[in-house]
Amino acid sequence: MTATRTETLSLTDGRELRLTVAEPENAVRGGLVVLHEARGVTDTVRGLVSSLAAEGWLAVAPHLYDEVSGAEAPAMVSALSGEAVLEDTDVAFVWLGQQGVSQDRMGVMGFDLGGSVAMVVAGSRTIGAAVTVGGGGILEPLAEGLPSLVEVAEELTCPWLGLYGDDDAEIPFSDVEKLREAAAAAPVATDVVRFADTSHRFDTTPGASAEAWQRALNWFDSHLR
Repeated sequence: MTATRTETLSLTDGRELRLTVAEPENAVRGGLVVLHEARGVTDTVRGLVSSLAAEGWLAVAPHLYDEVSGAEAPAMVSALSGEAVLEDTDVAFVWLGQQGVSQDRMGVMGFDLGGSVAMVVAGSRTIGAAVTVGGGGILEPLAEGLPSLVEVAEELTCPWLGLYGDDDAEIPFSDVEKLREAAAAAPVATDVVRFADTSHRFDTTPGASAEAWQRALNWFDSHLR
């Protein structure tokens, strides 16, 4: 596994933002911003950042908030400002640019809340590709400052892939189908893949997890050149 490190950036508004980073051992193919789930930058997220670096991507995960327990996670999501998350995501893109990564070789991959934000980024920023895993807020906004994902769908400005599990208790597959239909009208490549017998946490279903991981890698391979 590629080692990760954490950097702390001082922002112009006086805040500090931590970034967990992993660099490829050889040539950098491009840069990926990883937006974490409600539990924060956990060991699972660090493992993902490391795995992406092993595939040749300069990977960076901004710490949108500190790690929290499972019981605290829903409250953290509801209290989080979508605008603040987007601002921190932009900081991560600026950081990638400072490392020499051009915008057309930048991508974003997010999970749960991060997955919702990844799609919003794909509709409002100039980057190369985006992947959403189990992103909620399809018909109604997930957090203040974020639009619903069906609102974003037709405004996508970069290729977008959505990965969803049919057994997700919080996201009905009927909503996912509405998202698929809306995204099909976008002027860029889109795809929505549903996985049977899988919740939004793909890591609990090894087969689906492996397929979802490969689909995400293939998406970035195809569109970040």
